[in-house]
Amino acid sequence: MIGGIFEVIMLLCFAAAWPANIMNAYRARTAVGTSILFMLIIEVGYVCGMLNKVVNDEVFIDGVFNYVLAFYILDFGLVLIGIILYFRNRAIDRANEHALEE
Repeated sequence: MIGGIFEVIMLLCFAAAWPANIMNAYRARTAVGTSILFMLIIEVGYVCGMLNKVVNDEVFIDGVFNYVLAFYILDFGLVLIGIILYFRNRAIDRANEHALEE
């Protein structure tokens, strides 16, 4: 039980940083300085954490959904939003480059 609490604290610390990153990416409207590789590696880590819960039969504990898994899903979703914004911003960058060429 106590291990789960520390795991949730770790996931909450990671989750706390992503909303600021999402807002900065949304406002910046550019992919410059954003590492898609970094975000994809983070996503793989979250998938592995979720798979660990599934493989070790920890999705439900005593018939109750494992709250730690919910925090993995939250973090995964936040990073996914960052990835979507990366591709949006990359499209904006391409459109701006094209407009400058004309």
